[in-house]
Amino acid sequence: MAEGRRGPLKSAVPSNLVSLVRRCSRTACGRPAVATLTYVYADSTAVLGPLATYAEPHCYDLCSEHSERLTAPRGWEVVRLATDTGPVGPSGDDLEALANAVREAARPQERRQQGPGPRDIDPLEVARRGHLRVLRSPEQ
Repeated sequence: MAEGRRGPLKSAVPSNLVSLVRRCSRTACGRPAVATLTYVYADSTAVLGPLATYAEPHCYDLCSEHSERLTAPRGWEVVRLATDTGPVGPSGDDLEALANAVREAARPQERRQQGPGPRDIDPLEVARRGHLRVLRSPEQ
């Protein structure tokens, strides 16, 4: 607890009254928030997306009812970003990149330092920088 001039400072709100669940920003609505509304004033756009990781002062958290009924002022556009309902797993590209990194790390040290030999050069490979390769299109 912090120390003030007169002793320890006490919170004005007892901690048992503060909820850890973020609530809808609309007045008199106590439902849990499921989406975050952000305004892009330069583009006259209201962006409604999944609930932001952190509560920000310039964003508004909305419950499902208020996010469904959201309208924008005349001349403004509402952009609704897709909300993912389930956990997102790794894509095929992510898994392939991970497998390639494991293979590269498992190669003997002297072979990695020598670089590709004459048999290891891919006919589609144009250039190489570290572990990254630039490939030519197979149609060319």
